[in-house]
Amino acid sequence: MSDSVYIRPIGFALGPQHEHGDAVRLAGGMVYASRFAVILRRNGAVVERWLTAPDTIAQVLGELPESVGAEAEAQWANLRMAHPPLQLGARTVRLDQPQVVGILNMTPDSMSDGGRFDSPEAGREHAAAMLEAGAAILDIGGESTRPGAKPVWEGDEIARVVPAIEGCAAMGAAIGVDTRKSAVMEAALDAGAHLVNDISGLAFDPRSAEVVAARGCPVILMHAPGASGEDPHAGGDYASVVFDVFDALRARRDAALEAGIAREAILLDPGIGFGKSLADNLALMNALPLFHALGHPLMLGASRKRMVGALSNEAPADRRLGGSLALAQAGMDAGVQLLRVHDVAETVQVRNVWRGLRDAALTDFSELPH
Repeated sequence: MSDSVYIRPIGFALGPQHEHGDAVRLAGGMVYASRFAVILRRNGAVVERWLTAPDTIAQVLGELPESVGAEAEAQWANLRMAHPPLQLGARTVRLDQPQVVGILNMTPDSMSDGGRFDSPEAGREHAAAMLEAGAAILDIGGESTRPGAKPVWEGDEIARVVPAIEGCAAMGAAIGVDTRKSAVMEAALDAGAHLVNDISGLAFDPRSAEVVAARGCPVILMHAPGASGEDPHAGGDYASVVFDVFDALRARRDAALEAGIAREAILLDPGIGFGKSLADNLALMNALPLFHALGHPLMLGASRKRMVGALSNEAPADRRLGGSLALAQAGMDAGVQLLRVHDVAETVQVRNVWRGLRDAALTDFSELPH
């Protein structure tokens, strides 16, 4: 018999005062959770579900089987954990509010902007525009991972990303490299990158975890069902996509810890669009707050994904701005710390308005009794 437990935030408040203090600050950010579902699974099936609030959750956790008690206590602590800022070179990226990560694809065949920015001059111009628009981090990749894309030899990938990284480093940018190959990671970090973003969760290349651990850099572990093979989208067959992705991310996190990567250096990404159906993606988007229970900052990469087109009369990738912004706001409402996007200026504007509303709510007592 195998039991597992999950604590999912399901009710939210604009501020703790709206719940007379009975709300927690989710992951140290600008979102407050006031109700939670504690879910017990046995052999993969949900056998019990309790609804609770911060002032009653101790009683619920006390009713759980002993085999999952420690895990439940850890998840409850993780949901209330405030994450320290990322130190990326000279830049400090705070994680107590949503931050925008700008995508720079140095590839001829990426999903939505393939070939537009793969020349050094066009790449530098686009990077500078994203920084000016408010991107906290630039995420630079040299291999398309869209469905059906062909793998790229690591030498070609290095040749694509290193000049772009060097140019962005000269601008003083905080830089991530989007790669699943250890040789590319090493070359990128040598060129001035500060962070590794691996769609395979360090499962594709056996040396990648060793490289990240030795360099001491932050790493984003993403979920993809075919992570260890050539096609990251392969094998997307789920018994329950939310729980399966949660468990898989926990396993990759544990593997990273075992490899010597510091806990505070690990960020997680549920991998929207990677080997997942429209229904899977929608379920994950709605369940994003659950993933804070793993105890790491979260990144959401939903910009211009096919799910937007599927919900918008098959709009092509370059006409998915509205849907991408809706998903970005959903991520902010869920307390996600990093939003990986193509449209930086527009997403920053949404973030700033959202943050203004959140700030105002903390001092809004007009509807409360005196």
